Amino acid sequence: MQCYTELTPPTAVTHALSLPFTSTTSNDLIVARTSLLQIFSLKTILTEIDTGSDNKTSVRDSTQLTDRRVLDNDGLEQSFIAADVILQRSERSHTTSLVLKAEYHLSGTITSLARIRTLNSKTGADCLLIAFKDAKLSLVEWDPERYGLSTISIHYYEREDLQGGPWAPDPKKCINYLTADPSSRCAALKFGKRNLAILPFRQAGDEDLAMDDYDPDLDGERQELPAAMANRTNGDTPSAQTLYASSFVLPLSALEPSLIHPIHLSFLYEYREPTFGILFASLAPTLSLLHDRRDPLSYTVFTLDLEQRASTTILSVSGLPYDLYKVIPLPLPVGGALLVGGNELVHVDQAGRTNGVSVNTFARQCTSFSLADQSDLEMKLEACTIEQLGAENGDMLIVLNTGELAILGFKRDGRSVSGLSVRRVSPEHGGLLAQAQASCVVNLGRGRMFIGSEDADSIILGWTRKAPQLARQRSIGGLSADDDGDGEIFFDKDGTEEYDDDLYSGVASEPRRQSDAFLSSSGSATGDYVFKINDTMRNIAPMRDVAFGCTALPQDDEAMRNSKDVTTELELVVTTGCGRAGGVTVLKREIEPKVIGRFEFSEARGIWSVQAKRPVAGNIVPPASGEGKIGLDGGYASGNEFDRFMIVSKGSTRTADKEESAVYALTATGFEDVKAPEFDGSLGGTIEVGTLGQETRVVQVLRGEVRVYDGDLSLSQIIPMFDDLTGAEPKIISASFADPYLLLVRDDASVLILISDESGEIEEFDRSDTILSSKWLSGCLYADRDGVLVGSKESRRNSQIQDILMFLLTAEGCLQIYNLPQLTAPFYVADTLSLLPPILSADYTVKRPLARETLTEILVADLGDAAAKSPYLILRSANDDLTIYHPFHFTKPGPPSSPTLRFLKLPNPHLAQEPSLAAQETVNGGRGRLNNPMRILSNVCGYSAVFLPGTSPSFVLKSAASVPRVLSLKGKAVKGMSGFNTGGCERGWVYVDVDGVVRVSQFKPNVTFTEIGWAMQKVPLGGEVSAVSYHAAMGSYVLGTSEEVEFELPKDDDFRKNWATEGEHPTPNCYPLELDELPLCIRTLNLETSEHTHTRTQLVVVGTAITRGEDLATRGCIYVFEIISVVPQPGRPETNRKLKLIAKEEVKGAVTALCEVGTQGFLLAAQGQKCMVRGLKEDGSLLPVAFMDMQCYVSVAKSLPGSGLTAFGDAVKNFWFAGFSEEPYKMSLFGKDISLSGVMAADFFPDGNQLFFVVADKDSNIHVLQFDPEHPKSLSGQRLIRRSTFHTGHPISTITLLPSPTPSIPQTSNGIDSNTASPPSQSYNLLLTTHTGRLALLTPLTESSYRRLSLLQGQLTASFETACGLNHRSYRGGDAIGMGVRGVVDGSVVRRWSELGVQRREEGRGKLGVEGWMLREDLRGLGGGALVVL
Repeated sequence: MQCYTELTPPTAVTHALSLPFTSTTSNDLIVARTSLLQIFSLKTILTEIDTGSDNKTSVRDSTQLTDRRVLDNDGLEQSFIAADVILQRSERSHTTSLVLKAEYHLSGTITSLARIRTLNSKTGADCLLIAFKDAKLSLVEWDPERYGLSTISIHYYEREDLQGGPWAPDPKKCINYLTADPSSRCAALKFGKRNLAILPFRQAGDEDLAMDDYDPDLDGERQELPAAMANRTNGDTPSAQTLYASSFVLPLSALEPSLIHPIHLSFLYEYREPTFGILFASLAPTLSLLHDRRDPLSYTVFTLDLEQRASTTILSVSGLPYDLYKVIPLPLPVGGALLVGGNELVHVDQAGRTNGVSVNTFARQCTSFSLADQSDLEMKLEACTIEQLGAENGDMLIVLNTGELAILGFKRDGRSVSGLSVRRVSPEHGGLLAQAQASCVVNLGRGRMFIGSEDADSIILGWTRKAPQLARQRSIGGLSADDDGDGEIFFDKDGTEEYDDDLYSGVASEPRRQSDAFLSSSGSATGDYVFKINDTMRNIAPMRDVAFGCTALPQDDEAMRNSKDVTTELELVVTTGCGRAGGVTVLKREIEPKVIGRFEFSEARGIWSVQAKRPVAGNIVPPASGEGKIGLDGGYASGNEFDRFMIVSKGSTRTADKEESAVYALTATGFEDVKAPEFDGSLGGTIEVGTLGQETRVVQVLRGEVRVYDGDLSLSQIIPMFDDLTGAEPKIISASFADPYLLLVRDDASVLILISDESGEIEEFDRSDTILSSKWLSGCLYADRDGVLVGSKESRRNSQIQDILMFLLTAEGCLQIYNLPQLTAPFYVADTLSLLPPILSADYTVKRPLARETLTEILVADLGDAAAKSPYLILRSANDDLTIYHPFHFTKPGPPSSPTLRFLKLPNPHLAQEPSLAAQETVNGGRGRLNNPMRILSNVCGYSAVFLPGTSPSFVLKSAASVPRVLSLKGKAVKGMSGFNTGGCERGWVYVDVDGVVRVSQFKPNVTFTEIGWAMQKVPLGGEVSAVSYHAAMGSYVLGTSEEVEFELPKDDDFRKNWATEGEHPTPNCYPLELDELPLCIRTLNLETSEHTHTRTQLVVVGTAITRGEDLATRGCIYVFEIISVVPQPGRPETNRKLKLIAKEEVKGAVTALCEVGTQGFLLAAQGQKCMVRGLKEDGSLLPVAFMDMQCYVSVAKSLPGSGLTAFGDAVKNFWFAGFSEEPYKMSLFGKDISLSGVMAADFFPDGNQLFFVVADKDSNIHVLQFDPEHPKSLSGQRLIRRSTFHTGHPISTITLLPSPTPSIPQTSNGIDSNTASPPSQSYNLLLTTHTGRLALLTPLTESSYRRLSLLQGQLTASFETACGLNHRSYRGGDAIGMGVRGVVDGSVVRRWSELGVQRREEGRGKLGVEGWMLREDLRGLGGGALVVL
């Protein structure tokens, strides 16, 4: 009884496509990450750039804080509240950023994407055709009414009658890919071994084409078309007619009898009928039979007759090189197709003429095909990606499997291609910007290219072209001038070139010709392409190895004191990237603040920092005094953007049950009492503080009155809370600012609106009868500067006008929105907000609501970063759970006055940590909670965020390329919080916890939060990291890295291997290995080092493989190191550790797995086809004491801590369970599973008195096995009982056993002390990592929890509409549906419980017969509760 929960989304990009999807004018980028589909829009922003001394330009991450502090003579930073700073101006550049519109988790593995232009869609834009691994096609479009995907159709081709026979392989195990006709007339799915599914699409003019064969003698009188059909415009279609025709399947042998081994196919451009070219061979191409099967490939072009379901051969080219593997169709001006091989490129035009070029010396030995010689390039084209740069000259960008960039040019003679040429892009022009192999390349237009990768960060490249250094004559107004030769070439929407020096020419420029001086013989401009990175999508895949380590504590006492109580015990370190993108990534679940200042303030209950303009007497500008430029703005000093005051609400020193306020000035030396005699702190505690009048008035909101001050805290106004009609004196419970308005919510459920005039005077705003007669629970103000909410976004793009919107929540759960100053009637009313529907609209109604959510606060704020931000509606419930809505507009057919504003509920699986304590604070229907409301942070380290104080302190963060995510703040409950912006702490925050500790903090540098919902810090090392382990005694990470070296005969593919000890700094202490030695595994084990004293020491054990070619047997070596302390090098404190070699043992076969076994400190090593137990002797030798024969390649060797129980997995064969006895030394086989094949990862999974195993196979399935000798089918334990099978959809790389959270956890290499035998009652969890960058958790469940969650999963699976029309149960069950006794609960489904409305939740809870708090506790345990130490 287990539950599989996906903690983070996948990060590896597998496919991408650019098309107008959400509207006819949009330029959207569709990105697929295995099973995650994301829709992005492109936005051009102004970005700061850093120009170093080496003339290299790098774009700053907009979410990272730029440190502009001035260092003193000793190199120390100034105080965190320093006001005397120097602001440096940086250069700026226009770049393109990705903005996420929507994302969907699919129940399938995406294999291809295609763009389809249909007759009719809901937006008039193109549709998206998605192919999945199990031979499925899904046609989807964008639905503006639901602001999401809408599935048009789904097509299955996995039936047994389509496979060709019982011996045909499973479609899931074949290479299935999709290609679409450029004119969208049809799409073709190659699935299985030799099957081709054709899906036709209806296009405009199909009826006319059908009548072209009309014969009056045979067909009789021609019927006229109906008037409705005759007048139909392009894009209109009858509602009963589908967008597609019936599909059909053609065996490839029906196209050509010799088409036995298909390699690749693709539809071609510029044909009247759907036409595709296919690359195939009649005999299987192989390198070993190259002399007998030289140039065996053929390329044939077929045209399809969709009506007759037949094909016609147009041309055929045979005798092609054996290593060609891809067909790339080329649009005009080149045309034809490009065939890509490992050593050459071949172009075939529409007449069958061929031209090719070889890029290395191997082409001569592998083919007799005529090729131009460019072997000096020494390129390897295996797994490269190629995409056209622009439509003018047809140049193409090549991304090699190493990430290097090259340009392919075509030499044209008219419309014919007469030659190909390839040239590398130099590093100074951006040739090394891509760091690893690209999985996809997409042209975004306007000189932009998206490069997706599974092994490195995906990037958006922008390019320009430098004009050649040639003198050129041009005519401007009849005068001749010489060009300076430095003009840049930019690109229009279609990617064509535009010269900036001709933009303002007085005469029309002549059309450019190929014979122009700027075109070389290859048809390409002689100017070089210059690439730069515009935006980055971070990727932490592939995760090859994982280790838990203790968080490094700072060395100095002050920093250690600041980090107290806000630092986690453990951190998760995973290896990421390949090649030059290799490194490690540090992951943590919660936000650890970088504490700049910390002090005790036990009386503090609330805190606010204030930025106000200083009034200037007589309009005389004072000197700048180090605070930057100070100007004059209406009698107030302007130009200082830092906060000046801090107001604190604290407990009274005279009376325990009363509060008072205090104000402090922020100076260069600290906080000090400000001389403000008119500031009376004894009037009570402060509710809210803000500014009005363009920051010329400081407004302090007390419970009984509102006090207004000028910039020097001189009292300007006092506005008492007195009701003239009733004579009552209501108390203020919350306030919201939006200049020039102030909204006050009072304890009598009334609201008061204040407005500031041009002189700064604040007066009461007249309220309408609706406002006066209603009872209000909460409210807020929002300045809609972009017109997103009022629906005037396009007209506001270049306007300074803004709408001040007032959001009010009634006690009955009704939302009303007013556009100030209009208060006569709300412009939007939603009566069912408290029902939390998936889509909130004005016309959404429920006849008999069973229950309503207890809402305590409503807030509208911008979320995002410097690249893009937008408003979101955030609702706070009584138990501190947050519900986030995204606004959008949809014009419903009907009267023009019908409201168009809607709100879409976003997924938020985050649950409050202590809901019971949070609920106890709710009094009077939730109004008492507003003493600690949510805080809007307009700019905190580059983020526009919202902070939730209380017992579950959390940030709501969002970047341009992510959805809003809720991340907890490490530490105790927070009483008060505010933004904090000073010279020593730019764009930070200050908060006070329940212990009265005030901390001035920032986000840690180089740490991102929004990509995966965890705190993530990537540490690039510039080389591939194959293994990692943590040494707890020395607090160091040990890494195995690889780097390329020059090729030397007779060795192949040499790498230099390094063992590295990593501290906080990335500079390692290395132990070099041989050139042909590859590190496979590293473990930190507690081994016995003395046979006499039985002393045990933590040692680093390394297993390697020595490979010197296919003709020589692979050998291995076992290294045992001790990490010792040494004197560091001057100025390099990270060099104070060193690897000391204790033992070295060469063995037969590669050492593929290591672990500790038994209770006496023995080492278990999987070497070749044996698993051997060895003991470390005092002379440094490794003495074998026991062994067990294996079969092929041992991929996994694990032992249960504190016992001799071991588990082995073979990468080709089965899974075994064995034991090691110490008296006598012996390895015994207990049981095995013979049905499994291809074990990639495995580990023990003890649950009480039962012993389970979790095994991951090569097909991304996890299997739960049990050792139960009493089971009748186990044959007395010889067979492991398979309990369940679960398909993850992502290849598992590691499985790590974790204990449940305890006060202290002993550490070893993976965070678990192998000497400590856990009590049998302790529950364990398993952490799973994947090659796609996803983290998952397997959690044991009690019988009652399993029953509740299983029933809940069944209800939710039937309730939710799955994206793309996929079957979720079939996806998770895989091929083993019904095999397990009990299935694994899918935590990703049950955690969507909060996405339902309150009505559906109550109905479902009633069917389950459980209380809501029980489900809540079950769900909290699935959301990473076992990883609380992170």
